[in-house]
Formats: sequence, C-alpha cells, structure tokens
Amino acid sequence: MYTDYTKIFVKSGNGGNGAISFRREKYVAAGGPDGGDGGKGGDVYFITDKDSNTLINFRYNKKFKAENGQNGSGARCNGKQGQDLYIKVPIGTVVKDAETGEIVADLSEEDSKELVLPGGRGGKGNSHFATATRQAPRFAQTGEKGIEKELILELKSLADVGLVGFPNAGKSTFLSVVTDAKPKIADYPFTTLNPNLGVVKTENGDSFVIADIPGLIEGASEGVGLGIQFLRHIERTRLILHLIDVSGFQGRDPVKDFYDINNELKNYSEKLTKKKQIIVATKLDVAQDESLYNELEKVAKKENLEIFKISSITKQGVKELLTRVEELLKEIPKENLIETNQRKVYKLEEDKNEFQIVKEEDMYVVIGPAVEKLMSRVNLEDTESMYYFQRKLDELGVNEALKKAGVKDGDTVKVVDWELEWYD
Repeated sequence: MYTDYTKIFVKSGNGGNGAISFRREKYVAAGGPDGGDGGKGGDVYFITDKDSNTLINFRYNKKFKAENGQNGSGARCNGKQGQDLYIKVPIGTVVKDAETGEIVADLSEEDSKELVLPGGRGGKGNSHFATATRQAPRFAQTGEKGIEKELILELKSLADVGLVGFPNAGKSTFLSVVTDAKPKIADYPFTTLNPNLGVVKTENGDSFVIADIPGLIEGASEGVGLGIQFLRHIERTRLILHLIDVSGFQGRDPVKDFYDINNELKNYSEKLTKKKQIIVATKLDVAQDESLYNELEKVAKKENLEIFKISSITKQGVKELLTRVEELLKEIPKENLIETNQRKVYKLEEDKNEFQIVKEEDMYVVIGPAVEKLMSRVNLEDTESMYYFQRKLDELGVNEALKKAGVKDGDTVKVVDWELEWYD
C-alpha cells in the first residue's frame, strides 16, 4: 500500500532530577552536599532512509518517545543522558506541526538529518546551591519536561518533471516508453492509483526523473477523485508536461481539458501556475480529427506555451520532446520547498523573568514561566529551601509587584499550586 500522508505523536525525553545528597564518609568531617545533576533527556531527530519510498511504516506505529535522562545521585554522580531517538523517513518527506501547519523539517536530500524536538535539560543537584550561609541545602532542581507534539508527515516525490492530465491522457504509456518504469496501463479511468517515478537517460549521458501524477479530474483540488491525494507531488517538480488526448476517440474536448486541469493546479497552489509548462498533444496514431489539435495549438499560442504532438506507441515526436525537456531542465534551477528561516523550530523554554499578578476574589495569584520554573526547583517543606524561594521571589521582583497590587499581611498568595500567607 502506498502511503504519503500520516499523523504521528512525538515526544522528546524528560531531563533527570538533580540529587539531594550529603557526603558521609568515615574520617571526613562536614562533607557537605554532593548531589549530582540529572541527565539530559533524549533528542528526537528525523533522518532520511534511501531504501524507503512510502510512509507505510507509520500506518500503525504512531507514537514515538525518546528516552528520559536518569536522575543524579550522591558523590556528585550525574545521571546518564537519555538516548536520542532517530525516526527514519523517505527522501522527500516534509514534517509539519499538526496544530499550526508550520513546516518543521524538509528532508529532501540524501543523508538529511534534522533535530526536531530537543530533550529536557537535567536538574542541578543540591551541590550547586551550597553557599557560605546555606551550607546544607536540602533541595535540588527537577529535570525539565521534554517537548511533545503531533506532527504531520507528507511525502512529496522528488521528480524533475511532473506529468499531469486527465485519466487516459496517455501519461502512463508515455512514462513506460521513455523510462524503465512499468506502470499499470489500461483503457479505463484511474488506472494509475499511485504516483509512478521513472528515470530518463538522455543521449548525452544526463538523466532526469519523471513522475506520473494520478487521478487529476475536474474538482480534484476540492477532493473529487484521487487528485487531492497526489497534487502535493507536483510541488517539487521543475517542469510540468501537460498531456492532453487529441485523438477524439473518447469524445474529449482538448481545450476544455487544458483549462480544467490548470484550474485545479491553481486552486491547489498558486505556485504551480508559475512553473514552466509544456503542452503535449498525445495519441496522434489514432487521431480522428486534426482540428482538435489545431484548436489546442491556438490555445498554446494564446497562453505563450510550447506545444509538442506525440504518439507514445509509434514514438513520433517523443525524441524531440525529451530533447527540449533536457534543455529546459538545464535552465530551470532546483528550488528548496522552504527556506531555513521559514522553518518552525522547537526550543526549550529559556529562563525568563516573566510573571503576572492576577487578583482572584480574596487571593493574589502569581503566574508565568519564571515562577513555574522556580517552584519546580524548591522543596517548600524544607526551611532552607523556603529561604532560597523567598530570596528568588525578591530577585524576580515578585514581592515588589505584589505590594504594588495591594497585598496586605494575612492575604493569601497562590504561586502555581501552592497557597501561601503573606507577611512583609
């Protein structure tokens, strides 16, 4: 089964907690605190797998978690860092944030490797908090939580040339003639159910990749037929060959077909309308009415597009078309789907002195990343830890802000999940 779109849950590892420990050895007086730091949580990377060409492996396996860092221990022993997680995806995979749609990573090159979710930092052990006046700190930092996200994986075929057109326009036959690809060919709609790739080898020794995009019909960009599933594969192509049946054998109107397909491309992405396009009139070997080609030729002149007429069966015009494609591909540069500065980057929260005082009935509530991180580092059951907590609140400016907000002795102040009684 061909799978080119899936949603997965990914989480980086939590950091380990710092240790609360005191050195106690024979003949060593007042050894002091020796709690080690917690280990960093494992990072999550996406890497390309050249042996894979589908996202089928993610059909049932949808949850991925990196290893947590280990807690610190005594004798200043730091916890082991959590093992990084490497998720293998096919070349051409785009990773997006499921909530915002922002692009997180574009793995379009062989041996691509992208750090997507960094692991949580390990907490510091109590040995870091010893001072001349606080010689036996009975508190340590907890490790930071890892980042968890729902991500969308989209596979976009890496082809230089994309074949578009209505079903039975001759795309699969053309692909089978000019490459070694063996697509399914039959005289009924939606013969091609998955994108097919083939490599064209030119007489000059060069080569380029062609993708047959299936299922384009009127309304494809709105979900009609199969087209909406595969339009994404055209986005990376540098050149579009628009194959149109001019045989009259199926009663089609080539001019209407041209505008209908281009309208679907435009509705899906305005970017597709700016790509170089060549009109390819197909099935000349069974053409019944030459006027159909003549009308299409007029459209080509009107739209300032090149047009070639071919028969894949007799190979009439095929060589000339491929020569022109080869020439154009030397002129059209390859482009990145996204620029580096457009990519969403997940980062751990830095230490920020940001907080807010909110009055709720008879209570003052202190919220914000600064106090949340502080509360994760202290043990309010310990006297020295409380002194440390009070000093840090003062350094952050929380105490001054509470006074300006009107706090009085005996009022309740809630910091995260703890309710404290205020005394100046």
